[in-house]
Order: sequence, then structure tokens, then C-alpha cells
Amino acid sequence: MKNLAVSLSLLVAACLLVGSTISCAADDAAALKAGDTAPDFKLEGSDGKTYELKDFAGKQAVVIAWYPKAFTGGCTIECKNMKENGEAIRAFDVAYFTASTDTAEDNKKFAESLELDYPILSDPEKTTAKAYGVLGVGGYAKRHTIYIGADGKIKHVETKVDVKNTAKDIADKLKELDVPAKSEKSKS
Repeated sequence: MKNLAVSLSLLVAACLLVGSTISCAADDAAALKAGDTAPDFKLEGSDGKTYELKDFAGKQAVVIAWYPKAFTGGCTIECKNMKENGEAIRAFDVAYFTASTDTAEDNKKFAESLELDYPILSDPEKTTAKAYGVLGVGGYAKRHTIYIGADGKIKHVETKVDVKNTAKDIADKLKELDVPAKSEKSKS
């Protein structure tokens, strides 16, 4: 029993610390897929505001980049990359967030420590993570990025996230999904 606990602890630690394209859950079968209706959520952001998916309905696409745990190696790299290269994402008419199962207080401290210019959503009850199929080992979120259209439908679920290139990869996927650029939408 002790060996099982040690093995599980090592697996969780490896998933949290590795900043590559590893998906730490063996079974992604319950995860959402393109075409599914995105579950609504109501989550507190690191900026103190509450965000609900329904607030973006018919207005703009939403991207949620889930990560396992604040103040860990890969998560820090991913969040910093989204800040340092956020102009690529902001070129599109999209609301974007990172999210975890950490408390709002922990995510606020994490966001402040990195001087982030976008909110981190907190799901400490894990209900949204579970609804989105991203709840993984030990109650931590899997490192998945969810793309939701303005119509409320899942457009893509990325399960192999490269934390060092997250912003570029998100921008490339938004272009591939035909999410309008901000200037395009303002012209129409």
C-alpha cells in the first residue's frame, strides 16, 4: 500500500513539473469533443471578477487553458508564455483564461507573482473541471486547452500542450478555427 501511495505521488509530481506535451491522465474518454455543447461555468478570476460562459454567448469565442497547479514549473512557464506572447491571442476576438482547481486566493497570488495581464479562473470545487473532462489524478486539472465558439459549442480540445509555445499554438489554432480577428469583427 505504501508503494502505491509513493508511486501515485511520483506520478502527480511528474505531471505537475513536466512542462512538455504530456497528458497525465490515461483515460480521456469522458472529455468533451468538437461539436459538443460547452458546459456553462461560473468561476472567480484572479482579478476578483466572476466569469460565466453565458456572458460570452453570441459575442466571442472563449479559450480556457487548464493547468494542474499554481506555482509549479510547467504551469509557471505556460502562464508566463501567455503573458509574454499574449498579443498573438489578443489579435483575435476571443476571451482567454488559464484555469486550475486551485483556490481563488492561490491563483490571485500566482497571477500577481507573474504580473499576468489576463485572469486565471479558479475551480476549487472541481465541478467545472469535471464537467469539461479535465479533472485528473489527485484532483488536479489536466493540462488541456479548450476552444469554445461564440455559439457555445466546443471547437477543439488540445490535449498535448507545449507550455513553451502556448500563446503561439493558441493563436494558430484560433486562425485554423476561423475565429475572427478583432479588426475583422469591428468591420462587420
